[in-house]
Amino acid sequence: MFRYKALLEQRADEIVAVVAREHGKVLSDAAGELARGIEIVEYACCAPQFLKSEFSESVGTGIDTYTLRQPLGVVAGITPFNFPAMVPLWMFPMAIVCGNAFVLKPSERDPSAALILASLFKEAGLPDGVFNVVNGDKEAVDALLTHPDVQAVSFVGSTPIAKYIYSTGTAHGKRVQALGGAKNHAVVMPDADPEMAADALVGAAYGSAGERCMAISVAVFVGDAIADDVLGRVRRKIAAMKVGASDDASAEMGPLVTATHRDKVAGYIDSGAARAPISSSTAARSRSPARRRLLRRPDALRPRGAAHAHLQGRDLRPVLSSMRVRNYDEALALVNAHEFGNGAAIFTRDGDTARDFVQRVQIGMVGVNVPFRCRSPSTASAAGSRRCSATTTSTAPRACASTRGRRR
Repeated sequence: MFRYKALLEQRADEIVAVVAREHGKVLSDAAGELARGIEIVEYACCAPQFLKSEFSESVGTGIDTYTLRQPLGVVAGITPFNFPAMVPLWMFPMAIVCGNAFVLKPSERDPSAALILASLFKEAGLPDGVFNVVNGDKEAVDALLTHPDVQAVSFVGSTPIAKYIYSTGTAHGKRVQALGGAKNHAVVMPDADPEMAADALVGAAYGSAGERCMAISVAVFVGDAIADDVLGRVRRKIAAMKVGASDDASAEMGPLVTATHRDKVAGYIDSGAARAPISSSTAARSRSPARRRLLRRPDALRPRGAAHAHLQGRDLRPVLSSMRVRNYDEALALVNAHEFGNGAAIFTRDGDTARDFVQRVQIGMVGVNVPFRCRSPSTASAAGSRRCSATTTSTAPRACASTRGRRR
């Protein structure tokens, strides 16, 4: 595993280039993705420590007990298109270091990174058959879910498919972890630092072209004054953002993954259900030797009512919606009422408000004066609540992050 980590670091530029070329995210985003994946490989190198068993002496008369940590056998991972290197690296190093064989089914939209990860593991000395990559669509997924030798399945993707993975896998006696759709809100209080909030919204909404489960897609402003201030700053920042080809080192946002996805994003914006666009939207076409890419500038909208599709649906698009409410309680209720309880952030200078939000918001991951971070699986759950995830365990840990706002 140490040799594998070293090879990943030595060949990082090659992996990053493949991710950027095939997925479309800019080089800096692809490099950040790989770095987060390598963190888990590094953690897997600590297996001798975290695989230690437990011993309890004299639990009964003349009786001691101890635990054994044993591998399951063959386990599988089904991973999404938006992080073709990071999400697989969150799965198979930990499974393999615990003694299991692993079968990876990457997204058919960008499968090349998975093949490189596998070849480097073989180069590091992993025996044949321990790590396997199977390309395909639903037929390949169904084969993994029903095969008697597969003991456990981990999945990241949309909620409908997560429900299918969970129900089918458990029906065939497998342990299943299924992470589904996401929706993330940022509540901006009247006393928030407007520049801090604007910076956070732009980075969290448009990083990786919005194609990540942790993207903030809805900003909830408490009052018109703070909304006008922050949105004015957001407008200026996204107007200055450079959108370009993924291999352009100066580009801040690259193309969406496919033409179909780009057209779907355009449909949300151009449907007529949204009003008062905060920023203008332009599209540009780019050609590469592999295929035509479609670029779209980031958008910010004020949808008409809370029932608008962008406020309710699962997001993987560079669009930020804004809503205005009268008070903190309305903002909290709006966040808690959404079916996808994935992540939420609050921007405020008031410590009592921040603490109350952390305690009362019914969300899996929470940020205070900072966009919430997708924590490494080695330190905290990356799953949300409600329709975001389904697992065969009953615990629901929460991840929280905070930073101090500047005092007036």
